Amino acid sequence: MNSKILWLLAFAVLGLSSCKNRKNKAIPGTESTQPDSLTAGLVPFDERKGTFEIQEIDFDYLTAKSKFSFKSSKQDIDNANINLRVKKDSLIWFSVTAMGFEVARGLISPQEIVVLDKFHKDYFQFSYPQLSRQFKFDLSYALLQSLLTGNLPFPRQPGQNLYRSGDAILLRQNAGPITVNSYIGESDRKLERVKAVDPLSQNTLSLDYTDFKQLEKYLFPFAGLIVLNTKPAPDQPFVQTEIRLEHSRVDLTKDNPGFPFSIPDSYERK
Repeated sequence: MNSKILWLLAFAVLGLSSCKNRKNKAIPGTESTQPDSLTAGLVPFDERKGTFEIQEIDFDYLTAKSKFSFKSSKQDIDNANINLRVKKDSLIWFSVTAMGFEVARGLISPQEIVVLDKFHKDYFQFSYPQLSRQFKFDLSYALLQSLLTGNLPFPRQPGQNLYRSGDAILLRQNAGPITVNSYIGESDRKLERVKAVDPLSQNTLSLDYTDFKQLEKYLFPFAGLIVLNTKPAPDQPFVQTEIRLEHSRVDLTKDNPGFPFSIPDSYERK
């Protein structure tokens, strides 16, 4: 993997379990029922005492100061500094610094992802279908935003039942051919783990949230670990990628923090 585009790919990996662009399928997360094969053998969770409302975070703007780690068969980056800014449903901005210098800046919108490689003086611009083809999983802005904020990757729809799974409550959804398992804590009703499986390729993505802390009226996960197992080609072995994000500070605000981003004329598109 070219180290120049590592930062772009790492952030793209965060959203790889969406199924937005496959042919002949329902819109992700909107199915009112799941096929029997998805829920066979599961014990239903009894909601007769009231609706089980999954706790999610609402905000206008979110800012975070974080540490970012990336590990694959070819790259190993530990505890890089990253600043994040999110405008709900609109923009995700990030800046990566190493040894006191900004090495990358990115802007993620519902239409595309653009990353400046400030060390090599060039930039990368990708659409979601392009990245989806490269990673063998589809990618969407909505999913990426949900994963960064600890919200469900797909909203729960009427008719989607809950099940018991050990100490957690399981919401199982089908997004096209992909099965998405979301594990919610029974007492705090917070999303703790997501596992997405593509039965065709056997590619998997798992996301574990930890270090929950009070953030205003919400519980917010200050750490997340993503493990992605994918096959570059059907006849090749699985390749594992790990991404860890640990926040030292997170703020929710109604004030626009600014999203400074421009591509210098001297930068070359890669």
